[in-house]
Amino acid sequence: MSGKIAFLFDVDNTLLDNDRVIVDLRRYLESEVGVGGARLYWEIFERLRDELGYADYLGSLQRYRRENPHDSRLLAVSRFLIDYPFANRLYPDSLDVIEHVKRWGTATILSDGDVVFQPRKVERSGLFDAVNGQVLIYVHKEDELDEVAERFRADHYVMVDDKLRILSAIKRIWGERVTTVFVRQGHYAKDPRILAAYPAADLSMERIGDLLEFDWSAVPPRVESRVERP
Repeated sequence: MSGKIAFLFDVDNTLLDNDRVIVDLRRYLESEVGVGGARLYWEIFERLRDELGYADYLGSLQRYRRENPHDSRLLAVSRFLIDYPFANRLYPDSLDVIEHVKRWGTATILSDGDVVFQPRKVERSGLFDAVNGQVLIYVHKEDELDEVAERFRADHYVMVDDKLRILSAIKRIWGERVTTVFVRQGHYAKDPRILAAYPAADLSMERIGDLLEFDWSAVPPRVESRVERP
């Protein structure tokens, strides 16, 4: 394929092991505010996610404080979130994959999330520099494809994500204009109910590092037989 390709990468559980981040946060919350306080935080977190449509860790902490205005331990929790070493939670080969695909086009972060914590995660993990600052963060990225295409014009798009729901929505809108890549990492990618609810992506793999085997000189790409297709 002679035209330019725009590679769009999700962050959580695609390039970065967000499930492990949550495990660390659960442990830290329990150690700082106790089991009851941690339970309250996650209850607030789920309510806020239902309300906003995305995970808002700092917003949940703010609402926790509203219900517990004199709990000084919250300051330690906020520092934990802001200063978390996200670079240590990148999946193996994540940065190498980003460099690999630049041979055929541009690499961009296309993520969902809030306007404070998610950009902080992208920056501290090293992903911001890896994509040369090309980062887009929306509430629902599948609803913003017109803007994505305007900002990053290409002959073809490749969307790499761990969520079949999002890949399916993008494929429905862009059709043959996009190749969807499903990375089976994280709890969403392993939920049998989700897997049964949506059609398979164009390509599927067990780990993000498998993309190092892909040659995008043509679409569909050439790949060694050891990489599993759906």
